[in-house]
Amino acid sequence: MTKILISADMEGATGVTWPADVLPGSPQWERCRPVFTSDVNAAIAGFLDGGADEVLVNEAHWTMRNLLLEKLDDRAQMLTGRHKALSMVEGVQHGDVDGVAFVGYHTGAGAEGVLAHTYLANSLTGVWLDGERASEGRLNAAVAAEYGVPVVLVTGDDRTCADARGYAPDACGVAVKDHVSRYAAVCRTPARTAADIRAAAKEAAALAVRHEPARPRPRAIEIEFDAEHLAGAATVVPGVEQTGERRVAYTSPSMYEGIRTFKAVTTVVSAAVEEQYG
Repeated sequence: MTKILISADMEGATGVTWPADVLPGSPQWERCRPVFTSDVNAAIAGFLDGGADEVLVNEAHWTMRNLLLEKLDDRAQMLTGRHKALSMVEGVQHGDVDGVAFVGYHTGAGAEGVLAHTYLANSLTGVWLDGERASEGRLNAAVAAEYGVPVVLVTGDDRTCADARGYAPDACGVAVKDHVSRYAAVCRTPARTAADIRAAAKEAAALAVRHEPARPRPRAIEIEFDAEHLAGAATVVPGVEQTGERRVAYTSPSMYEGIRTFKAVTTVVSAAVEEQYG
């Protein structure tokens, strides 16, 4: 039995290029939801084409209530809603997932890429994991590795695929658009990207082989903000220390603890942002 977990984010979906495309409640978000669902359905179909027996889709964008369940491939199940222990990769920790796919992903804060950010749309200007600049993909891949689950597929813009080669070199990649600026891209049509994603997922199914979990080890995470007061606010989280005017750092005994602390930091920081001035 082969089980695939799809972590589905929206900024890297087909046709998405600007904030309103992914902002829950906006007309553009409503327009983009079916296309986002199409990307995910293509991945589901491809994995099943390739021999996977089960696919669980974990909603990973914003409210985590964006995909259209009524349009989802009936052969899959969807985990939707917020406040999950491992957030974007919830489900990877139960010992029954053989491979994880990052569908609709994007580059990290401070990097080139369409709608580039890390967890928060703004406020963070950089995140580093053990000294390497870290996107959500790199952070989540490190979490998955502690459970022996490889990243087998990544879809997003071309910069996202390039980023993935740094943390999941064996994964299949599909660029659904080419970066022009943070808010512009050369986009493929949904029909074309669906075909590309399905073909790549079929190939990626063979890579879904659970391996020995990576031994938990201390992980150092550094975060840079766009305002000094946010660094100060982040230090209310135990273990987080201010290391510069706009930087904080902490070390966790494992990536499981590291990502949970990161989630706590971003929650606190988002509450410290004031309208207009940040």
